[in-house]
Amino acid sequence: MPIDPKDVTWITEPELGFWEATFLPAIMKGLKTTLGHVTDYRPVTQQYPEQRPILPQHYRGVHRLNRDEKGRVKCVACMLCATACPANCIAIEAAPAPPDWPDRDKFPAEFVLDELRCIYCGMCEEACPVDAIELTHIYDMTSETRAAMVFDKNKLLNVYDETKDNPVDPVRTHRGRLGPASELENLATLGPATSVERDDRAAKANTPGVIGAPPPAVRNVSP
Repeated sequence: MPIDPKDVTWITEPELGFWEATFLPAIMKGLKTTLGHVTDYRPVTQQYPEQRPILPQHYRGVHRLNRDEKGRVKCVACMLCATACPANCIAIEAAPAPPDWPDRDKFPAEFVLDELRCIYCGMCEEACPVDAIELTHIYDMTSETRAAMVFDKNKLLNVYDETKDNPVDPVRTHRGRLGPASELENLATLGPATSVERDDRAAKANTPGVIGAPPPAVRNVSP
């Protein structure tokens, strides 16, 4: 649809006067701003590392694996954190729990997390049903090699040992002995989110849920 010429507003460039053509007013305005900063100096730069930044409580930094009250790793190798991770930076190798761990079936024999590949979204922390993984306020991690930034289970547990008594990084999740999932009982049976009518093409397809060629009764119907 063409634009009505009445709806178009034409703007002409203003002509520069004598002083505007010399650019002196713009230069004086810039010098005024510069002198204002010189005479009223208000530094905003933090003198790091002597002055550490105050991070918000919800800051997401280096990960840690939490321990339970017996000093064991709380992870039960359910793979939910690795499944929820959008960066695919978590690798877990599950193994049967020791006989003296009757409260779980599995535990992580290996737990590897690539801190360089992680995007620090916190989805692993949200997905964990036993509150085993958390993100701390540690932000100044450095290394000379990429391999050193791949944290294994022992390194993640060491981060917990270093930060558990830090007021900035308390164990934030206390939602049950093994987390909120361990307290769910007698869940109601839910029906399907959608229902398919008997005469629908999807119900008559060879593969359930996949719409294929229309059935003969429908194909032969003339418009």
